[in-house]
Parts: sequence; structure tokens; C-alpha cells
Amino acid sequence: MNTAQSGPLMVIAAGGTGGHMFPAQALAEAMLRKGWRVRLSTDARGARYTGGFPHSVDVEQVSSATFAHGGIFAKALVPFKILAGVLGAARRMRRDRPAIVVGFGGYPAIPSVGAAWLLKLPRMIHEQNAVLGRVNTVFAPRVDAVACGTWPAQLPHGIEGLHTGNPVRGAILARAGSPYMAPDAGPVDILSIGGSQGARILSDTVPAALASLPEALRSRVRIAHQARPEDVARVQEAYDAAGIRCEVAPFFQDVPRRLAEAQLVISRAGASSVADIGVIGRPSILIPFAAATDDHQTHNARGLVEAGAAVLIPESRLSADSLAEQINAILTQPDAAAQMAQQALAQATPDATERLVALVERLTGTPPTANEN
Repeated sequence: MNTAQSGPLMVIAAGGTGGHMFPAQALAEAMLRKGWRVRLSTDARGARYTGGFPHSVDVEQVSSATFAHGGIFAKALVPFKILAGVLGAARRMRRDRPAIVVGFGGYPAIPSVGAAWLLKLPRMIHEQNAVLGRVNTVFAPRVDAVACGTWPAQLPHGIEGLHTGNPVRGAILARAGSPYMAPDAGPVDILSIGGSQGARILSDTVPAALASLPEALRSRVRIAHQARPEDVARVQEAYDAAGIRCEVAPFFQDVPRRLAEAQLVISRAGASSVADIGVIGRPSILIPFAAATDDHQTHNARGLVEAGAAVLIPESRLSADSLAEQINAILTQPDAAAQMAQQALAQATPDATERLVALVERLTGTPPTANEN
């Protein structure tokens, strides 16, 4: 138990991916500033993402399981592991009763959200994507509120969602609405980012697409390209062969800065990436991960695409030629590119964290200004 503070307790339950953990971190930071105690409930995989959480957040690893992995015997044990996790979470909550439990999706969220339902505690879920994940779909009828990061969201029949937006990291907020330098002269900065899944297709197509651009444009391009470790060398070689200035790495620590400096972003359409692009306000070419559950990345991209802020290229239509055509169209029309940047900003919800905080306070009956420091 966190003894550094004596305020009300919030339990945050989140699965082990950045898409779940980054919004959870943003809410944790905000509630700590208001004098709350915060406990994060996750699994061993999620614990690897806790380095960015404030040290005052208690992190507990819970027993959960998924039907997606393992053989017949392992899958037969899943219900028992989940039940054990729920009962264990319920015992801890009886000892230190939370004022609210907030689930951010993923199988590791089941024990704490399930225990909150069992104990009839205030509870809510936040869904980052435009289509609810499996765990949030199960809990949607069993919580007091469903907060939606992407809007419009596809919800189960009879469920009403509240549009809060997706909280973004403080480093992104610090660059919210950074002035956009239209690509009318001088170097043109491009950022290519792919999630941990499926980034290889960008490594296969982006270098070839840039290499086929007209010389007058290609000679001005500078690209920062995020690639899988096993792809870094070949991507670097492809850019070098085309005479394109580049930085290629598996991970960029300074993505917020690179987003703010970019004239164009080429990206997957994960909920966090879409939110970051909108808050900073940049033109983008979005290539949804085709294997995403229920094609949710295509739905994530809808708001930016329909607003004219982004171009969507399905994987089935992605080639070096189709990508080069879109890159050339955006970068050779500075006024249109600047308009895309403005439309991206118009779609953003930079106050998403504050909206989540307000929802928490409404469900718990906490005065909005209570204990904020």
C-alpha cells in the first residue's frame, strides 16, 4: 500500500501494450497531482511499461490469462486462472477499498475490473480504439461509464459511450499545435513510424517510394524511419543508395520533437499514434495494420481521413508507386499540406486527460478542485 499519500485510492487496470499503458499513465499522473493514491494492476508484460509511471504509483502484478495462446490444456486452465485473479483482486480491495477502478483494456485488466463488479465498486473503462477490444466488450454492460478515445466508436447494442479522446504523453502536449512549416522550400522532414507489429511493410515500401520521387523533391527529403532491428541495415542501405538523408533506428526516444518538426508523417493507425498526430497537427499518410482485430486501425483513422487531414492507404493497395504518388501530392502542394495540418488539429482532443479526470470525479462524487496540488 502506498503510504506517501492518504487520499482516495484509484485502481487502474491495463493490459501489457503501450496502447493501453500510455493513457493509463496520463490518468495516473493527473490523479496523483490531485492527491489521490494510484495503484496499477497489470501483468508481467505490462510491468515492462511502468518505467514512465511516477514512482508513487503502486504496481501489482495480477494473475490473468488469454485464450489466444497455448494448447488445449493451457486454454482449459484459462477460466480458473482468471477466477483466481478476480478473487485475489477482491481480497486486496476489501483490505484497501478503492474509490474507483478504471480499466484500459487487455486481459490483465480482467481481475481488477471483475473484482470491482463483484464488490459493486464504482468502475469505468476507457477504450482507445474505435472498436472495443474483447475485454472491454465484455465489461461495457457491467460498468458505470464507457469512455471512448476514438470517435465515433462502435459499441455493443444498448451501450452509450462518452467521447473523452485518448490522453497523450506530456511531451506531446508540450508541443501541441506547434507551428507547421509548409514544404515550400528547403529541407523536407518526413517521419515514418510503425507500431511494434507490422512495421516491416513500411520498411519494404517507404524507401522505394522516396527513391522514386522527382529529383527536385527527393534531394530535399530528410527522413527519420523507425524500423525493426533486423530491418535497420537494409533500410539504411536503401536510403543511402538513393542519396536520401536518413536516420534509421528501432526506436526514437524523441518522437514528440520529430513529429513537431515533420512536414509529413507516414504511420500505422494505432490509437496513440493517431492521437499524437492530431494533437501536434501534422499531415499524415496512414497505413492501417491489416491484421488488427476487427480492422480497428482503419476505424481509428476515419476521423483524420474524413476531415481531410490524412490519406489512408490500405495494405492491400500499398506499393512503392501508390505511396510515392501520395507523398508527392502532399509535399508539392504547400497550401494543401498546411490545411491538412490545421484539420488534424481540429480533430484532436488535447484535453482528453482532463475529460477522464472529470468523469472519475463525477462517478466518485469528488469535488473537481479537491486536493489538487
